[in-house]
Amino acid sequence: MILAGFYSMHGLRTALVGYRVRMPKVSLSLDWNSGLRFVNSAGHPRIELDSSVPGVTSPPQALAYAVMACMAMDVVHVLQKARQDLRTMTITFDGDRAEEHPRRFLTMRLHFALTGRVDQQVVARAVELSRTTYCSVWNTLRTDVELSTTFKVEE
Repeated sequence: MILAGFYSMHGLRTALVGYRVRMPKVSLSLDWNSGLRFVNSAGHPRIELDSSVPGVTSPPQALAYAVMACMAMDVVHVLQKARQDLRTMTITFDGDRAEEHPRRFLTMRLHFALTGRVDQQVVARAVELSRTTYCSVWNTLRTDVELSTTFKVEE
């Protein structure tokens, strides 16, 4: 059975031909640098992580960036598909972490600030689709992490 159409998310285009599409395996590698600093191994995407050095991303910050970027890419994709005139978008993150180990995120708050001729209902739907369907980062996290999202559109 051939299904009409293509799966298109984040530029990935795979023809659906009567079987389940398998997503590629993700393989990454980090090398210990010194102290609590790690950097990507040769041949892997650039990243530098450290536990508490100012100016170097910590693992919890990297997770926050990953949630922000994943949801933002989904929102941009949906807005582009809906032919919205998006000019700029900035995403901000605020989160609360547990005081005791493991000091995991208890809450995450994302705010999307958009400029352009963008229908607010389309933005609301894009954020909801990202949260419930598309964002693999958010959907990988524990179900008891509270996520709230807000947005503001200015022309």
